[in-house]
Amino acid sequence: MLTLSRRTLEEIPGAQELRSHIQETQQSPNPPHNSYGEAAIDIASGHVGEPPLAGTYVDYEPAPREYELSVAQTVLRVHSRVADLYNQPMNQTEQQLRLTIEALRERQEEELVNNREFGLLHNADLTQRLHTRSGPPTPDDLDELLALVWKDAGFFLAHPKVISAFGRECNRRGIYPESTDINGHQVPSWRGIPLLPCNKLHVSDTRTSSVLLMRTGEHNQGVIGLHQTGIPDEYQPGLSVRFMGIDEKAILSYLVSAYYSAAVLVPDALGVLEHVEIGRQD
Repeated sequence: MLTLSRRTLEEIPGAQELRSHIQETQQSPNPPHNSYGEAAIDIASGHVGEPPLAGTYVDYEPAPREYELSVAQTVLRVHSRVADLYNQPMNQTEQQLRLTIEALRERQEEELVNNREFGLLHNADLTQRLHTRSGPPTPDDLDELLALVWKDAGFFLAHPKVISAFGRECNRRGIYPESTDINGHQVPSWRGIPLLPCNKLHVSDTRTSSVLLMRTGEHNQGVIGLHQTGIPDEYQPGLSVRFMGIDEKAILSYLVSAYYSAAVLVPDALGVLEHVEIGRQD
């Protein structure tokens, strides 16, 4: 930050325009604002009779961020002989396409977590980040994370080794977290919030990782996924499969494309517990 004393400003020749601007800024009214820097909404309450009510304006972002959908693509090649003769009892083209789409979805998950532009790890607000108290993930650390995302928290995301380290810390304290049912599977939870494994939250060379806690859904002003529907040759929402033709070697080619992105609608929808130590490797 550059600073300049008022006396020095008065002595600078040719700075009349700057001095006028500062004077206008000081004399202009400073509207009240809330803790987020937004214009405060003036509301009357507890009054009796018919007093005049104050008017108010709701602050908004004049230049909101625009998200461009990212893309993951590959070309699936299938020999026409395979497509013609080996479709019973399973359709080989469909099965190879299924495996290709699964690989694309894996890459999509990787990008949604780690992409520098829109990945969740890099888009969490600075005020929504905290470090562990002692290194390993403890119940106190997850409670601190819950204090950041306290409205309708949906689930934790952590590497399986982080979940194992959290279990060790709970055992050391004589705490036995309950499990919760997710689509017929019992998964560990903390304070009733599922602790879901995610291997896209990588473990660094120093044996540290991160834990995410998020609120999801547009109606909850949480974390949402973005994709475009109605694209040409759409095979799944946001995913298209285009036939590219047959070459001189009788090989069929299909262009498989997935379009995606993610957005954090409000800062308190996502919290990150950083530098979580897993422990020494046995």
